[in-house]
Amino acid sequence: MYRGINDLKKGYQLITNIEKANKSDLFADYHKSLVKWMNSFYQILNVHGVNGVRQTEIHTAEQLVPEPSSSEDELAIEKLKNHKSHGIDQIPAELFKAGSKTVLYEIHRLIISIWNKEELPEEWKESIVVPIYTKGNNIL
Repeated sequence: MYRGINDLKKGYQLITNIEKANKSDLFADYHKSLVKWMNSFYQILNVHGVNGVRQTEIHTAEQLVPEPSSSEDELAIEKLKNHKSHGIDQIPAELFKAGSKTVLYEIHRLIISIWNKEELPEEWKESIVVPIYTKGNNIL
């Protein structure tokens, strides 16, 4: 109630996204902000300097980790939380949970196929990143 009264007294106020470019420079330009975020995530996600590490191949007669079972897939789907944001595919967790044994079987077939190829589909490498602003200049 107090917040509503306070908003009515103050009227409409434009909200701007002001960020720090350096230690002292401030900017409110959308494109500069986008470039800053892109550079920040590029530095975080693209690790450089690991060329000196040698990759060794391990040849074994048996798999080190067994294939995932359908019961593991079913348990993972049961543990999904309801009413949470969905990803790029726009499929909510409730849809997976409401699916029949046929849906579970098809998901398991997909997981086994990926397991055997040992490579994730390109679509699974995409993500949605939403910065959460906190007090001060801290971002979660």
